[in-house]
Amino acid sequence: MNDMTLFNSLFDDLLCGTTARPVYPVWNTNCAAPKVDVMEQKDRYILEMELPGRTENDVNIELENDNLVISSIKNVSKDSKENETKKEEKYLLRERSNADFTRKFIIPDNADYDGINATFKNGILTITVMKKENAEPKKIQITAA
Repeated sequence: MNDMTLFNSLFDDLLCGTTARPVYPVWNTNCAAPKVDVMEQKDRYILEMELPGRTENDVNIELENDNLVISSIKNVSKDSKENETKKEEKYLLRERSNADFTRKFIIPDNADYDGINATFKNGILTITVMKKENAEPKKIQITAA
């Protein structure tokens, strides 16, 4: 890694970071990573990510300790790259990206790890993280010594 790569990485983190809470983003590998909306309801957290052009088979979701990791590697075949360069058309503006990405979020302490599920519909990935039920305070009996 050269100095410019490090600088670009830091610059991207500043520009592309997000401050959604209480599911805290840890890092965003690049600006091409899809944005995520995080909502809190009484009994759950909901993360919604727009992933146009991808399917549920293109996305990987893992739970690593208290981190929810969402990633996607979109393989572009060599033939499609060659065909694209042979075309007589050229892009004047290209804002849509189909780059690989990884997003990582810290899951709150009150999350029920067994109550995490994901659905994919119409290009929207929705991840639901259920909250643990609040435990009732436990009374400790004091005995005479």
